[in-house]
Amino acid sequence: QVQLVESGGDLVQPGGSLRLSCAASRSIFGIYTMGWYRQAPGKQRELVASITSGSITTYTDSVKGRFTISRDNAKNTLYLQMNSLKPEDTAVYFCSAKRTISAPRDWGQGTQVTVSS
Repeated sequence: QVQLVESGGDLVQPGGSLRLSCAASRSIFGIYTMGWYRQAPGKQRELVASITSGSITTYTDSVKGRFTISRDNAKNTLYLQMNSLKPEDTAVYFCSAKRTISAPRDWGQGTQVTVSS
């Protein structure tokens, strides 16, 4: 199991930027996949972006071109750079890690992102 702690959530105006961080309790080198999910009030949790151990990235359509996921294996940290934020990006953002293809997914506690004027 890996413990994950998110940070960086905040209140930001539309068009603004934020960078979320997710610190892991152990080395993330070789972790099969890591990702960012979000859950807005009354909605299901959805995948925002993911990155494999080989740095292959995927994004949900609504954030393509605005969000960038990255991982720093030396710092055991996952990032999500969010630009051109929109009110519909408002949600609790969760970090997740899946150590191997068959391992259960580990979750952080979440960080609140609110986009509002």
